[in-house]
Amino acid sequence: MTTIGFIGLGNMGAPMAHNLRRAGHDVVVCDVNPRAVAELEAAGAQTAASPREVAERCGIVITMLPASVHVRAVYLGDTGVLAGVKPETILIDSSTIDPQTARDVIAAAHAKGCQMADAPVSGGTGGAQAGTLTFMVGADDALFERIKPVLAGMGRNIVHCGGPGNGQVAKICNNLVLGISMIGVAEAMALGDKLGIDAKVLAGVLNTSTGRCWSSDTYNPWPGVIETAPAGRGYTGGFGSDLMLKDLGLANEAGKAAKQPVLMGALAQQLYQLFSTQGHGGLDFSAIVNLYRAGESGNA
Repeated sequence: MTTIGFIGLGNMGAPMAHNLRRAGHDVVVCDVNPRAVAELEAAGAQTAASPREVAERCGIVITMLPASVHVRAVYLGDTGVLAGVKPETILIDSSTIDPQTARDVIAAAHAKGCQMADAPVSGGTGGAQAGTLTFMVGADDALFERIKPVLAGMGRNIVHCGGPGNGQVAKICNNLVLGISMIGVAEAMALGDKLGIDAKVLAGVLNTSTGRCWSSDTYNPWPGVIETAPAGRGYTGGFGSDLMLKDLGLANEAGKAAKQPVLMGALAQQLYQLFSTQGHGGLDFSAIVNLYRAGESGNA
């Protein structure tokens, strides 16, 4: 079985790497956080001191990194993946970044004789832990078929979105909808509360009517509606507001580059920017509801 390298052991990457180990793969990990590396090592993973060393030792390398700048550094830097990669190595980047950076790095990998796919994910930390993520894959047909069994060790839905960069296109469009819909649900719940309807009753109506969406029926932002949602635990855990702000920024920048209006996305970005500047960027993105609640700004 091919040894898999995994670089980036944050809230998403660490459980993904654990799931590869549980699936029986030999895994070599690398991260700037020694504690995260130690936890994977205790679970049976091997460790490497740099992305270059990971590439030298592994036939498949997966990265899960915070932003485009980190992806460029990890792949293109002096001690990066492409500095140590072998021509037959398969590279998979599961970070959420702009499509152009994905295509640039993939082109650099191709110049080294490597196949590379962009494969961002949806499903949050819960999906990462449960191994039920959705992977949105940008790759040619042959590469998609080769990496699908590996991704299946970390996810339930493996979707081929087209050629290089198209996984990122799918991801930023999905999160554009998610950010906008969460604000819409937040506005509706706050308005209903102000007008005197019980929050659970209103949510029940939304969730059985035309207003139904994931932001309401699974992740409702109003406290007391869904106890398992972040709203039931002070908006801790989940998908941070600053991460949503980043993804909305990616969508808006992509829109500018393509000369395609992203009007609702621009407003959503401004609302999350306001929330972040108030000091709440670390709260789950559903905490945006507190912009609409009298006397609330952060934790409910």
